[in-house]
Amino acid sequence: MRAGPVLTVLALILALWYAGAVWLNATWTYDQAARSGATVSLGQLLTDTMRQERPVLPAPHQVAAELWKGLTAYAVTSKKSLVYHGYVTLVSTLSGFVLGTGLGIVMAVGIVRSRTLDLGLMPWAVISQTVPVVAIAPMIVVLSNSLGLGDHLGVSNALVSKTVIAAYLSYFPVLVGMVKGLRSPDPMQLDLLKTWNASELQGFVKLRLPSSVPYLFTSLKVGIAASLVGAIVGELPTGAIEGLGARMLIGSQFGSPIIVWAALFAAAILAGLLILLVRGVESLVVGRMGVRT
Repeated sequence: MRAGPVLTVLALILALWYAGAVWLNATWTYDQAARSGATVSLGQLLTDTMRQERPVLPAPHQVAAELWKGLTAYAVTSKKSLVYHGYVTLVSTLSGFVLGTGLGIVMAVGIVRSRTLDLGLMPWAVISQTVPVVAIAPMIVVLSNSLGLGDHLGVSNALVSKTVIAAYLSYFPVLVGMVKGLRSPDPMQLDLLKTWNASELQGFVKLRLPSSVPYLFTSLKVGIAASLVGAIVGELPTGAIEGLGARMLIGSQFGSPIIVWAALFAAAILAGLLILLVRGVESLVVGRMGVRT
């Protein structure tokens, strides 16, 4: 019963996709026919628009074939393998996610425990998300290269830049989720702890932190997806030749939309796997804690 609506929507998307491919790719077919003085039948139109080497919109089966080729046809160490490029992006994603999560949690704790930080820090955190990441990414790259942060840390400056950009996108969902979670306990629960003469630290550790766990994992699912987006965006201004973002850029430069779409779907698959990983950790943690989600 649950699969029915999903399959229906999927079939509708594929039908619209194929229709769009025929419509957008038809111009090339008609232009080629006009140059040779030939006419184009409906069958020829459908056939040609489904197999163009440089289509405006690749057909679903073309993207699937390129994706399968990129995942299975090459060794995982090959620069043509999407597995290799996915691993490069994954490293940046996870490093940015860890940094952003840590920053978000620390900021959330400070905001909840300090009225001054709440009034002074939270507005700036909100404002930071109004700046497009594509605008600040080049500045972060230039600053990282100028300071030589990667040299001090023993890693490449490109990795540092991508990590910072990924953390920039991932910290905010964690910050908002943790603030909401830490403030979720009922006032009666807080009053009960006071009647037991519990200190503020004890109340924070024994009530606020456990109450924030469901909110934290919800925000982590958003944060890790945002971190992946940041890692991919960070690969574009660095001139990287490795990573899914670099793969998209290379496909665009060589006029091969099929490569771009295959890398895009590879990124979507990677995001789905990362979210499933967070969900698995969530199930283990809340199961041990007995927390209801």
